[in-house]
Amino acid sequence: MISAFDLLTSDVMRYPLIIAVLIGLTAPVVGTFLVQKRLSLLGDGLGHVALTGVAAGWLVGAWISVSPHDLLAIPGALIASVLGALAIEYVREIGHTSRDVALAILFYGGIAGGVVIIQLAGGTSQNLMGYLFGSLSTVTATDLTIALVLAVVVLAVGLGLSGLLAAVTTDEEFARASGLPVRLVNVLIAVMAALTVTLSMRIVGALMVSALMIVPVAAAQTMVVGFGRTMRTAMAIAVLAALGGLLITVYVDLPPGGVIVLLSIGVYALGLISRAVLGSPRGRERPAPGHSGQPAAEQAHPSTRSSARRRQRSEA
Repeated sequence: MISAFDLLTSDVMRYPLIIAVLIGLTAPVVGTFLVQKRLSLLGDGLGHVALTGVAAGWLVGAWISVSPHDLLAIPGALIASVLGALAIEYVREIGHTSRDVALAILFYGGIAGGVVIIQLAGGTSQNLMGYLFGSLSTVTATDLTIALVLAVVVLAVGLGLSGLLAAVTTDEEFARASGLPVRLVNVLIAVMAALTVTLSMRIVGALMVSALMIVPVAAAQTMVVGFGRTMRTAMAIAVLAALGGLLITVYVDLPPGGVIVLLSIGVYALGLISRAVLGSPRGRERPAPGHSGQPAAEQAHPSTRSSARRRQRSEA
């Protein structure tokens, strides 16, 4: 029987365990905003685009003869997913295309690009499997460094600007009328999702990472009420699911990404059952000082209340 000490000191498990914690902390932060914006499939679209970046990294690595050939795969995924996040906002805002159409383009274009480019790089579609579903054996110290940097950025933006992000995602039209930088916030959320996809690819896999963004948030919503409480509860669920999934794969030969997602879904199912038996979660978060029940955008910027009243008088 492998002990906990052996796991922590093992070269194979030490890096994945740290990255699993980082994934559990970051994915629900982004997922909370995506659920609020009804954009739950954005992570899936960016995951598919990231595959094109992985294949492009392989191709560049083959051109410059780096070793191993996939050394540039994760940097390529990062660049491709960020560009994909910017593209979807551009297509939606400038091209006047709905989000679902833009996401469909990302889905199909990402998979097609990945398969074609990996073939040009001298590999096969099998080389993408570890990135699609996660693989512990491929995690390196470089992956850990990249994951730490990305996690710090996502948490700093997601938690540091949570008031502004929540204001825009809760009521985008009111936020725009109040003068908040709606377009910039939308881009920030999309880029955070792209960084989270890249952070999670090695452990959870590109096809599974969106589930870890969304399912813990959905599970938390069956247990607690309130934006902040939901985010914190989802982070706890995701960390436990990520660590639990990795520990299970130590003893059973299963793909880590699939096990992690199934554990998250299991928590969601338990939440639904408890909600059906005990009723909806009660209570609400303690209001902030000076809170008077105004919309979230107005809470984030109380000075907009007077301007909103002046607009109402002028319209009258």
